[in-house]
Amino acid sequence: MTIAGLVLAAGSSRRLGQPKQLLKFRGRTLLDASLDVARAAPFDQRLATIGGAGPEVVEQVDFAGFELVESVHHTKGCSSSIVSALTHLGDEVEGFVLLLGDQPGVDPAVIEQVIAAGREGCSIVVCKYTDGIGHPFWFDRSTFDALGDLHGDKAVWKVIESGEFPVHEVSVAGPVPLDVDTWDDYEHLLAVEQAQNGAVQ
Repeated sequence: MTIAGLVLAAGSSRRLGQPKQLLKFRGRTLLDASLDVARAAPFDQRLATIGGAGPEVVEQVDFAGFELVESVHHTKGCSSSIVSALTHLGDEVEGFVLLLGDQPGVDPAVIEQVIAAGREGCSIVVCKYTDGIGHPFWFDRSTFDALGDLHGDKAVWKVIESGEFPVHEVSVAGPVPLDVDTWDDYEHLLAVEQAQNGAVQ
């Protein structure tokens, strides 16, 4: 079964005021850290969408091992990135895992759990954390037409909640991994990272 990983990294960072993909994190950038998560997962194809601050992001981030997908309508929401990426999936791809470029705290082991559920025939797989549903998500080929019709931000939830496809939940210990939309989010992420590193030491 051929599996793809798709990292959404085309956001314009309007609430943050600067490209969040390039925020400093773990000695590199926030997006580098999220791409490393995808590299650690057993994907046969890896894609990353770019859009907001595209040239600057390509210059500063290491996309080795990823096929870049330009989301020309990224200002209209993350759904445009998914629609753009669908045409880049190999014909043999039977499903893909959706990851966020500003969510470096996802555990690769969780991605493997999601893939395992997908391999068992689940159309959609989501992660059920202690505080709610979150990424990564799995979508098999039966959902691709519906995903291709998406419009706007958060639209992927419309497919998940449509009732058209069975949704399998993978239970994950702990809260939904932090993502970054505002400066407060970024500072919170840095504080959590520092606390975890201190605990390890």
